[in-house]
Amino acid sequence: MTALEQVLPPSAATTPEGHLAIGGCDVVSLAEEHGTPLVIYDEGALRATARAYVEAFRAHAPDVEIIYASKAYFGLAMLRVAREEGLSVDVASGGELAAALRAGFPPERIEMHGNNKDAAELHQALAAGVGTVVVDSLDEIALLDRLAGEHGVRQRVLIRVTPGVKPSTHSYISTGQLDSKFGFSIEGSAATAAVAACRAAPNLDLAGLHCHIGSQIFELGSYPAAAAVVADFAASVGADDLTTINMGGGLGVAYTHADQPPSIERYADVVMEAVAREWARVGLPMPRVQVEPGRSMVGRAGVTIYRVGTVKDIPGVRTYAAVDGGMSDLLRPMLYGAVYEPLLANRADEESTSHYRLVGKHCESGDVLVADALLPEVHVGDLVCMPATGAYGVSMASNYNGVTRPAVVFADGGSARVVTRRETYDDLFARDLP
Repeated sequence: MTALEQVLPPSAATTPEGHLAIGGCDVVSLAEEHGTPLVIYDEGALRATARAYVEAFRAHAPDVEIIYASKAYFGLAMLRVAREEGLSVDVASGGELAAALRAGFPPERIEMHGNNKDAAELHQALAAGVGTVVVDSLDEIALLDRLAGEHGVRQRVLIRVTPGVKPSTHSYISTGQLDSKFGFSIEGSAATAAVAACRAAPNLDLAGLHCHIGSQIFELGSYPAAAAVVADFAASVGADDLTTINMGGGLGVAYTHADQPPSIERYADVVMEAVAREWARVGLPMPRVQVEPGRSMVGRAGVTIYRVGTVKDIPGVRTYAAVDGGMSDLLRPMLYGAVYEPLLANRADEESTSHYRLVGKHCESGDVLVADALLPEVHVGDLVCMPATGAYGVSMASNYNGVTRPAVVFADGGSARVVTRRETYDDLFARDLP
């Protein structure tokens, strides 16, 4: 397990029986009690990461706002943790907004995103009194202005801009380049037109700019590059009302032992120093900075536990090990080729000597969790732990093939609690009409 320490939750340990433990809880016992697939979060790690973000950024400026990007995992238990740790929350749909409100977030600490918010979602946001709406198109600016007038409110907005910076990450999670469905391009006239439209809208209060360049970023040089472009733009359009800059999120996490993501502290230093330097360079006062960590808040803290159902050897080709989940609970490998390094939770202290293609149970040849997994010799009934699945596993889960979504457990200090129960077959059909 030593080689995987950086991808497992910080509390991960091996029991005297050779079992993986998380948050002081034996994972084998949790799987026996709650069934598999099972998602386990290290609650202490969630809280520690939230505090690390607050401390790292507020060491530079006391008014920095840390906004949890809830799309990574919008379970109510996680949202309550974020609220209790003093974070704000970013929502990207009516459902995520409903979750944030149910979790007790004050509306003024909610920021609403999305490249295609419909009228119902904007009505929902306005009725709730959300603090900020990040506008993403001229159509949305006109619609939000009209709806805000109907609600009798003046809505605070940020304009999402794309600075033309393409970070070193997968194309599906790169969002700051010119060719993107998100935001207004600074290159050309789109972003300038958005500023003019917001300033002309009687029911909108333009407060600043939003710039998110992508996700799973290890090379921090993209942030100063983006800050320079946005600062130049702010100076060009007149920045009296652009008092906030949201630099997005995107800090990567380790999915394999070879990954070396920057620390939260280093990320904070780079972002804050870049904003201070670039705004000073163009003669503007330091804006209020916001950042939106998502994956790096929850990714490492979560693991998914599967039980092996079959082991199938094809001589001269490979050996398949099939587990009781797959693309319905961990879509990232199929969606954009995400790579994970698994271990056996029931034999966590054994040396990995054998190669397997770790696959799910779904009726798709592409239902491959790990194309080449190095594990101890695998037997039917073994428990496979997939580390670093705390981000986008539960959020992207589906009922493909009629599979029920897994239970979620929070573990900390030797005790565990179910925060999301396993779905039942009745749940599958609850929306069907007779």
